[in-house]
Amino acid sequence: MSDPIFVVPESQLSAQIPSPAQPDLSPDLRATALRCLLLRDPAAKVAAVATLNAEFKKGTLAPEASAVLISDAEAAAIPGRPPRPELVLPKTLKHRSMRTEEGRAALIHALAHIEFNAINLALDAICRFSDMPDEYYTDWLSVATEEAQHFDMLSRHLQMLGFAYGDFPAHNSMWEMAGKTQSDILARMALVPRTLEARGLDATPAVRAKIAQAGDLAAAEILDIILREEVGHVAIGNHWYNWLCEVRQLEPIATFAKLALAYEAPTLRGPFNLTARRAAGFSEEELLILQGEFQP
Repeated sequence: MSDPIFVVPESQLSAQIPSPAQPDLSPDLRATALRCLLLRDPAAKVAAVATLNAEFKKGTLAPEASAVLISDAEAAAIPGRPPRPELVLPKTLKHRSMRTEEGRAALIHALAHIEFNAINLALDAICRFSDMPDEYYTDWLSVATEEAQHFDMLSRHLQMLGFAYGDFPAHNSMWEMAGKTQSDILARMALVPRTLEARGLDATPAVRAKIAQAGDLAAAEILDIILREEVGHVAIGNHWYNWLCEVRQLEPIATFAKLALAYEAPTLRGPFNLTARRAAGFSEEELLILQGEFQP
């Protein structure tokens, strides 16, 4: 159900790590998603994901559920990302005032970095896990497509402020959890979309208000789009988490608690965007537990 990507020697696989350009299309959606995942240049990755989605809609790609082969060199190159931004520990990131243009740009940069990671996470969800229904792969393709659009909007806005993606340091927390959960799709669905990405539902309204108060209404409008679409992304994570629990005959709430403990997921603290979380498929019992008002 949740086989990881198989690693094979370079000599047994003709595919090479792609350069920062459009990847070759494969008739297999998942193999092509891997090519996109390996792209290092952000603009090339955004364009490649758009092409991948367009080709899939034309019917030229199939969501093949068999295992994707990957070379040793490619495994070391996942996720494809540029040499900048410099990745540092979250606690070392400098706090900048929103009253300065640099401070506002740093915040937009942090949001763009989250979206760039989200592109890679969605692509990884497509190519890493085998033997899932076709709908699983098409769901995560839709997520990758929207995350690429989010990154593109934020990156373009950052350029309007006189900066570029990579100009500020960033942290790697989201991808670190992807690494921890690479061998179990149930853990991945539980702890990336349902935990780390769902945290964005809670944080975005306050960030949006801060940006609007600083006078950047264009960025605030971008965040309105992102929040609306992120609800759908978290809902996809919820759907497939619950589907996997049903297939494996596991109780979802108790299983989530065990996974969070086993994989050392961050403890979530309020305030919580309960409206967005309900729209994303969290149950009332889950929301009570989240607020510390109920013990399962």
